[in-house]
Amino acid sequence: MRLIHIDLKNYRNCKNLSLNFNFDKVLIIGKNAQGKTNILESIYMLSTLKSPRTSNNTELINFNAESTHIDAEIEKADTSVSVGFSYTSEKKRELRLNGVKTTPKNFKTVLKTVLFSTNDLLLLRGNPSDRRDWLDRAIAQIYPAYDERLSKYDKIRVQKNNCLKDYLKTGNINSTLLDVYNEQLAVTGSNVIYLRLKYLDEIEKIANIKHHTISENENLNISYSSSFLNGERDLETILLKFKEALEERKQEEIRRGQSCIGPHRDDILFYINSNEATKFASQGQQRTVVLALKLSELDIITAKTGDVPILLLDDVLAELDDIRQNYLLKSIHENTQTIITSVDTVLFEKEFLTDVKIYNIENGDVK
Repeated sequence: MRLIHIDLKNYRNCKNLSLNFNFDKVLIIGKNAQGKTNILESIYMLSTLKSPRTSNNTELINFNAESTHIDAEIEKADTSVSVGFSYTSEKKRELRLNGVKTTPKNFKTVLKTVLFSTNDLLLLRGNPSDRRDWLDRAIAQIYPAYDERLSKYDKIRVQKNNCLKDYLKTGNINSTLLDVYNEQLAVTGSNVIYLRLKYLDEIEKIANIKHHTISENENLNISYSSSFLNGERDLETILLKFKEALEERKQEEIRRGQSCIGPHRDDILFYINSNEATKFASQGQQRTVVLALKLSELDIITAKTGDVPILLLDDVLAELDDIRQNYLLKSIHENTQTIITSVDTVLFEKEFLTDVKIYNIENGDVK
């Protein structure tokens, strides 16, 4: 898989930018706030239809415009595919494959990417919601229907919360309706949890090997933290445990006026030599974990889809020490197209720069 070309129109500060990406390695150089991260974000948008920086797509539109457009040509299995994304200030979105309107599900099957940014380095120190977001985005790359299941769960949860809030306002609860919501939440939520567990089992095996190689003597383990599970992995048992927990905490949820349990409250825990990394790991150890996870994402997507994803490295090298920098750059396979942003070329060895296409960006335009 290779990104051949991309056109950005009124995408953040990139008013009219056209770039040739038909190279194995591309390096985008620029000072902060010049637009280099915007380019990587736009590529990631074509892959996931989500921005890693905002949940409000109107922020993607240039201040002086009414809409934004991303058009790209992708080479996939020796076939050229054109993709197009547009979004207006009126929150209207249009997706196109080879010039024809298409659905989000079909659109997201075309381009696969793995984004590694400085924000990812804060994964272990961040909130549980940050770790859930990382996990959900990673799963959606290999299970296209996952986003739909997650959205369905969130929609039901909002409806349930509205039902619970009515009790706080009126003192009356529609028990029949609440039971219906709990049944639906248990079914959809148990599917979400099952896929999360399945993915974590797969990535743990690969990430532990990579982590052990970088650290030389440390083992990495990953655990899924749920308030009602105790190691159960099969879907039927997860569903049963979820239903039992919802019934047990039904009165508490009514009193509090909100959904207190489910995948929206779960967390992912990382352990280095049996010690919880979020509490005891040094900054270097935490970054080793994240580096191992990101490289493992590449392997999983390739194995599951047959497509080698594009690796997007956003200013991340400056935050890694020499050992982790070298491991990252040497771990990139020859058939992995890699697009990197950096303030300058100082961090790169001459050997690495010999076959790299370099763009210099200033104020949203390539100079």
